[in-house]
Amino acid sequence: MDIVDNSIRETVDLFKKRKISCQEIVRACFERIEKYNLSINAYLTLNKEQALKKAQDVDNNRVKGRELPPLAGIPVALKDIYSTKNLRTTAASKIIDNYLPAYSATVVQKLESVGAIIMGKVNCDAFAHGATGENSDFGSVKNPWDLEYVAGGSSGGSAAAVAFGGCLMAMGTDTGGSIRNPASYCNLVGLKPTYGRVSRSGVISMGSSLDSMGHLTRTVEDCALVLSVTAGYDPLDATSSRKPVDFYLQDLSHPAIKGLKIGLPQEYFGRELNPEIKTLILKAAQQFTDLGAEVDEVSLPNTAYTIPVYYLIMSSEVSANLARFDGIRFGHAREMFGEEAKRRIMLGTFALSAGYYDAYYLRASKVRTLLRQDFEKAFAKFDALLAPVVPIKPRKIGEKEQEKLKLYLEDYVTGPVNLAGLPALALPCGFWHNIPMGMQLIGPQFSEKKLFEVGQAYQDVTDWHLKRPPLVEEMG
Repeated sequence: MDIVDNSIRETVDLFKKRKISCQEIVRACFERIEKYNLSINAYLTLNKEQALKKAQDVDNNRVKGRELPPLAGIPVALKDIYSTKNLRTTAASKIIDNYLPAYSATVVQKLESVGAIIMGKVNCDAFAHGATGENSDFGSVKNPWDLEYVAGGSSGGSAAAVAFGGCLMAMGTDTGGSIRNPASYCNLVGLKPTYGRVSRSGVISMGSSLDSMGHLTRTVEDCALVLSVTAGYDPLDATSSRKPVDFYLQDLSHPAIKGLKIGLPQEYFGRELNPEIKTLILKAAQQFTDLGAEVDEVSLPNTAYTIPVYYLIMSSEVSANLARFDGIRFGHAREMFGEEAKRRIMLGTFALSAGYYDAYYLRASKVRTLLRQDFEKAFAKFDALLAPVVPIKPRKIGEKEQEKLKLYLEDYVTGPVNLAGLPALALPCGFWHNIPMGMQLIGPQFSEKKLFEVGQAYQDVTDWHLKRPPLVEEMG
């Protein structure tokens, strides 16, 4: 296995033992990018010159015996809606295809402050509008496990880049499942943090009350390490929480879940769920039972309202946020918006209009409260919930392109988490033929530490996360 297929922890250990240099790992990642990116279409903009320079600086400091921060020398990719000073930021939309921000997002600054090496910006559905990675103005992201299939979305480029070894971790965003979805399709760990746990400052907004800044890694331990860097209050983000950040790595070496109560939401296991995916999730539930957890069914009765509530609230916020791209202050003329952006702008503008605000947006906001209360009642009895991420089998690129409503309906298992502002951790749990599939662990607000412990216990007894795409194994 090549050095770029290691976890962050394994790579840091190799650094400490002087078995590899930072320049070696960065060059190896760029070699993977040169080999695979043309066919996978993950990276839109590379930061090669600066990345190699910073890698050399890390190596020089290591030679001098200086104590280095936790992510020093680790190659990182950024979803192309994170603002990066003097590095092109497009949101995968040609309406701002030449935008050079004057500052970097808070998360980017935090990563760089602990030595992370920014490799470049990765593809996504334009303005993060989508669940397949096919809505980018720069072409679809292809799944490294099978190039005929989608990588998931909207953070598809983030997932694909980690999966083929173009970086060791990637930042994404999750508004209705956009980290968990591609993590599931690409055999990765993906975290959607509690709303407000990670700063949104400097990230191009989609749905302001729904957006969460999360990341994709190969292991739960790596995921916990990254959150320990990115989490925390930010005075530049009025929605960020002042709640102290937990020590996420504290109990991961010996995670104890005996007696933990895990709920299976009945409404997530209905006839809409593919039987093969259901089997994978129930096998995972049995493994938790074998580890000593108590697994039982729970009801979230208002789940049926998720799709209309999510798409009304999200589209309304999209409409408000995209109003700034008027061709005067930012970007090109509005005619360059893609079809998906136009669709959401029209729906959101209608829902916010004077004659329909009470009937649509206000009512949706009230039902959102009911969805949140469902979770509160469930967490009075259970420590975490176990659910699928994607309810249907993977789709090929271009398949069912005209069936937009069906695509929207798939969000019923991920959207509720965003509406309630909860954390959720996606984990690999098996395969549908040759394409990975994932599950998600959902917890109460700010329970990321507990989710990491549960996820680590699962990875300790399974090896799904250790598997790599066939194209990497054949050509690596």
